[in-house]
Amino acid sequence: MSDGKWGDLGPRAGSAVVMIAVGAVALWLGGIAFALLATLIVVLMIWELVRMVRPRHEVAARQEAGIVAVLFPLAILYPSFAVFLLLIAAGVLAGRTGTHMGLVALYTGGIFLAGLGLVQIRLDHGMGMALWLVGLVVITDVAGYFAGRILGGPKFWPKVSPKKTWSGTVAGWIGAVILSLIVAIWVYDWPMAWVIWTVPGAVALSLASQMGDIAESAIKRKMKVKDSSNLIPGHGGVMDRFDGMMGAGLALMLGLLVVHMAA
Repeated sequence: MSDGKWGDLGPRAGSAVVMIAVGAVALWLGGIAFALLATLIVVLMIWELVRMVRPRHEVAARQEAGIVAVLFPLAILYPSFAVFLLLIAAGVLAGRTGTHMGLVALYTGGIFLAGLGLVQIRLDHGMGMALWLVGLVVITDVAGYFAGRILGGPKFWPKVSPKKTWSGTVAGWIGAVILSLIVAIWVYDWPMAWVIWTVPGAVALSLASQMGDIAESAIKRKMKVKDSSNLIPGHGGVMDRFDGMMGAGLALMLGLLVVHMAA
């Protein structure tokens, strides 16, 4: 089990258990605990992003992570100023990264907004929706991991993410749909009209999670690095682990915003 295509399964599973335990406690507590966890994840992702773009400037990575560590909690406390604070963060980081200004600004904005979205989802819609989103991302990743290694087959986007297969991608969608139907029917007892919309919604969020992963893969290939860092055994960095969560969180936040505006 320690060699070949399953060589990372042991450390990957051990790290996953720890992350699930920490995340479950934060989700249960909500409030400040969940906001602090989201802040930590966002700050570490920004630190990794700057380190990838400027690998020989560790001090700059720490400084820019420190800036976000101040601005992100302010955005949580004062959501009316969130866009303004986001523009400051993206502008400062992009202005200090030379030839990759656009990439850093765009990805910083995505990380910042997705983190805020996760906090707002937990705050406004309760632990149930937040837990469902986490479960959807996890099952997308797990189903894709095993199906991709067992079934193999054509690559989903070989130029960007050479390990991701169509079999793993579709398996992630199926897992997300099954989980969402279980939640909709047996947990919330939704009427059938709502349940029908669960299927395309689950696929869309699963795809958003996968696209978050692919977006990070594109950055890593551009910067010629294997992992965003080595903070998490078996997973690489925080960005390697939470890129899918950020993609799905951002998509769900935007979806809820559209529904709210249409209501």
